[in-house]
Amino acid sequence: MNILGISCFYHDSAAAMVVDGNIMAAAQEERFTRRKHDAGFPKNAIQFCLDHCKLDINDVDIVSFYDKPFTKFERILETYLSFAPLGISSFVKAMPLWLKQKLMIPNLIRKELGYEGEMIFPEHHESHAASAFFPSPFERAAFITMDGVGEWTTTSYGTGRGNRIKILSEIHFPHSLGLLYSAFTYFTGFKVNSGEYKVMGLAPYGEPKYVQIIKDELIDIKADGSFRLNMEYFNYCTGLTMTNSKFDRLFDGPPRKSESKITQREMDLARSVQEVTEEIMLRTSRHVHSLTGERNLCLAGGVALNCVGNGRILREGPFESIWIQPAAGDAGGALGAALFAWTQFLDNPRQPDGNGDAQKGSYLGPEFSPDAIAGYLDEKGYPYSRIPMEKIPDHAADLIGNQKVLGWFQGRMEFGPRALGNRSILGDARSPKMQKLINLKIKFRESFRPFAPSVLMERIGDYFEIDCESPYMLLVAYVRSAIRRKMTPEEIELFGIDKLNVVRSSIPAVTHVDYSARIQSVDGKHNPFYYRLLKAFEQKTGCGVIINTSFNVRGEPIVCTPEDAYICFMRTEMDYLIMGDCILDKSVQPELKEAKDWREEFQLD
Repeated sequence: MNILGISCFYHDSAAAMVVDGNIMAAAQEERFTRRKHDAGFPKNAIQFCLDHCKLDINDVDIVSFYDKPFTKFERILETYLSFAPLGISSFVKAMPLWLKQKLMIPNLIRKELGYEGEMIFPEHHESHAASAFFPSPFERAAFITMDGVGEWTTTSYGTGRGNRIKILSEIHFPHSLGLLYSAFTYFTGFKVNSGEYKVMGLAPYGEPKYVQIIKDELIDIKADGSFRLNMEYFNYCTGLTMTNSKFDRLFDGPPRKSESKITQREMDLARSVQEVTEEIMLRTSRHVHSLTGERNLCLAGGVALNCVGNGRILREGPFESIWIQPAAGDAGGALGAALFAWTQFLDNPRQPDGNGDAQKGSYLGPEFSPDAIAGYLDEKGYPYSRIPMEKIPDHAADLIGNQKVLGWFQGRMEFGPRALGNRSILGDARSPKMQKLINLKIKFRESFRPFAPSVLMERIGDYFEIDCESPYMLLVAYVRSAIRRKMTPEEIELFGIDKLNVVRSSIPAVTHVDYSARIQSVDGKHNPFYYRLLKAFEQKTGCGVIINTSFNVRGEPIVCTPEDAYICFMRTEMDYLIMGDCILDKSVQPELKEAKDWREEFQLD
């Protein structure tokens, strides 16, 4: 039984293939088109899923789309009618695309794919819930899904037991924690549906100056975590912006212009909305626990990518274990829709593995053999050396230990927004200069952005205040006091962005200014090759931690192919690129016109 899941037309379009209940392939469309957060119909991702499983579209038994387009259209129309005549310009802009494309999903799928089989349409938050519970290691659990908005629902919770999920309660549009966070993303000068990570990373530099104003004016939070927004301050129901002039007056001026200097106001706003978000996440989890009595919790939806909030639920919440869908946003809806079809729609049994999830490390995308990589490099005439595959981890560990920055391209591409050791940029976590270097010279992004540590699972408790695995980089924990550096009185008094360059621990490049870190634990089960690299680095240096950041530059998706990797490598100041068993030294590469043109366009030279 072959089931194809699809999500598209809002952001992060994706496709996933489930065969006889097994997750076989999944990928975001952006990785193929090179348009970040590509919302278009995921024809390339679909073709990859079919090719990987050696299937033709005629072999697909069910196509499962991740939401109900007509219900979503109903919400759009009703919202515009409720606020008319306000929002007429936004309405006029939205309608042609709806009438031509978004309402015609069944016809579009049949036309684009030549598909004539069965189609089903779970609700948006059913797809999220399915993506959270069905791949989890739990036989039964509670789930919470939070995002911007699906059809009407913005938050839901319920239970998963065996092969069934059941939504028990919902919060509906326009009241949305995801949209509240996106409003502050917009107001602090970052791009909505893309810059929320930046707000989370900026928060520790600020003070919670605006928390009470947010609670008094913007959102009414109940003891059970439910909430209502004061829509007088928001513009997303009727306009083309998230906030309005009343919001400006409340927070001391207009939104920050994109790319302008980040001030203390933006840091304080980020800290304030982050604290409010964490409070709602904690209150909701406690309520869901008391209502369901479940020991385990599963999370999905865009808000579940808030790894700081997730970490607090793990530390302070009542649940014994939590599992978070690695592709928690809309991309994961494609996988959830496919799993919903197999498990709940077709009533097939589900047999979770209590010792691990069914996500396969989220290594579900394309891969390229060493010979295919070498063939590409030979065709282009790019110089490289080749050593036996078994020697690559040891060689890479030597380079990282010598303060070199590596592009690391191995195995299957990750599904979800995080690079988990197959499409990664790697560096030495012990270096006090590495965070600034990688941000400014390689990623070309804001200097305040923190980096994640990859840590050997058996050493996780030696470095961080956490006693469980975190394979998907979705939990934040604090660096252990034993490896923290004692601060001077002058350093303690530093304020805002001045905190950035202070060495705080023996692994300063992955220690954020509040001593937190977004952790990826690495074991030998799902990615033995990456594990061998970390093990070799530990044997050489005594340190079981390295920097792992996604293999891309600002504004571009994570690399997918050897060509993507080489171009990204040449645009940056990475020292080496290791693809398969091929090692490329930047110093001997010929000038690449595409890289030179790109650097000149962005004035990076």
